[in-house]
Amino acid sequence: MYRPLELFIGLRYTRAKRRNQFISLFSLVSVLGIALGVLVMITVLSVMNGFQKEVRERLLGAASHITVKAENNRLKDWQSLAEQVRQQPRVVGMAPFIRTEGMVTSGQYVNASYIRGILPSQEPEVSEIANSLIVGDMESLRPGEFGILIGKYMARTLGVFIGDKVTLVTPQASVTPAGILPRLKRFTVIGIFELGHNQYDSSLGVIHIKDAARLMRMQDNVSGIRIKIDDVLKAQFVSQKLRESLDKRYIVTDWTELHANFFRAVQIEKRMMFIILTLIIAIAAFNIFSTMVMAVTEKQSDIAIMRTLGASPGLIMKIFIMQGTIIGIFGATLGVVGGVALASNVETIVPAIESAFGMKFLSPDVYLISDLPSEVQLLDVIYVASAAFGATLIATIYPARRAARTQPAEALRYE
Repeated sequence: MYRPLELFIGLRYTRAKRRNQFISLFSLVSVLGIALGVLVMITVLSVMNGFQKEVRERLLGAASHITVKAENNRLKDWQSLAEQVRQQPRVVGMAPFIRTEGMVTSGQYVNASYIRGILPSQEPEVSEIANSLIVGDMESLRPGEFGILIGKYMARTLGVFIGDKVTLVTPQASVTPAGILPRLKRFTVIGIFELGHNQYDSSLGVIHIKDAARLMRMQDNVSGIRIKIDDVLKAQFVSQKLRESLDKRYIVTDWTELHANFFRAVQIEKRMMFIILTLIIAIAAFNIFSTMVMAVTEKQSDIAIMRTLGASPGLIMKIFIMQGTIIGIFGATLGVVGGVALASNVETIVPAIESAFGMKFLSPDVYLISDLPSEVQLLDVIYVASAAFGATLIATIYPARRAARTQPAEALRYE
C-alpha cells in the first residue's frame, strides 16, 4: 500500500508521538545542528571568498595581469610587440612601462620605493591609478616637467603634498670628478593616489615614461609592456599562449606567479577553515548517531513485529538509514537556504548590527578592508552540503545495522 515502505516508516519515525517525544526532540536538535553547521560554513567561506576577491581587485588595481619583458630589461620597438599581443582574443588593454627601485626623500624623511614610468594616455587601460587619485590628475604628468604621483602613505611618511619637492635617489651611479655618486633627481608631487593596498600606497611612485627613460638613460627603450585581460582568472592560460606565440627572448609572467605566495596562503587558510568548521557538522552528526541509537532501542518491539511479519534485515536497515537520511536532508537544505541568504546579505546585515551597537568590527585605521565582503560560490555550497549529507549518512550506519541484527524472540520476551 505504501511505496517505498522504508521511506514511509522512516518518515513516521521522525514525527513526534506521545511516548517518544524525547526522541523526536533529539531529531529536531539534530536537524538544527546540521542546519547551523552548514549555515556557518557557507557564510564563513563566502566571506573568505569576498576578502580574497577584494584583495585581488585592489592588488590588480596597480599590478598588471600579464607582463612581457625583454631578457636585458630593455625592450626595443615595443609597438610591434604590442601589435602581436593584441592578436590574443582576451587582451583588452596594454601599456609600456619602465621600472626601477630607489629612495624618495624629503628633508630628513626617506621612503624606500619603486618607480614606474608610464605613458599617461595608455596607463588607464591597465591600471586604476587614474581613478584612485585623491588629489591631482594624471594629465598633469607631462614629459620634461618631472612630476610624480605617489601613494597616500608615502606622502604621509615624507610629509609632502601637492606642489612639494621630493628627491629620487636611484641605484644607477654617475661618474663625477668627485667620484662615483648615486644619481639624484628632483621631482614635484603633482598627485596622490589611494589604491587601497598598502604595498602600493606606501611605496609606489609614478612618473612619465620619458622622464624615466632620461633618468635611466634608456633612450627609446622600455622595460616591457603591461597587459590587461578580460578575466583575471584566465591569466595563466593567456600567458601560456603568449609564451608559445612570442619570440623566446621575451619573458612572460602573470599575476599568479608574482603574487603566488599570498594567494596560496589564502587558499590554505580557506581549506583549514573548511576542515575546522566541518567539526560543527561532525558534532551534529554525533547528535544524529545518539538519536538513532535511542530510536532503535525504543523501537525494538516494532522491529520484532516487522521481522515476524516477514521483513528482512536489509529492509529494517534501510528504514533507519532512511530516517537518518531524512534528518540530514532537512538539516542540509535548511542550512543551505539560510547560509546562502545570510552570505548574500552580509554587506547589509553587518553595517546594521554595527549601527545598532555603535561599534565597528573592522576599524579602517587598523585593517586594510574595513567592510565584510561576501561572494557565494556554487562549488563551496555543493561541497558543504555534500559534507553534511555524508556525515549524516555515516552516522546512521551503525544504529541501522544494530536494528537489523535485532532478534524477534529476544525483543518480544518482556512485552
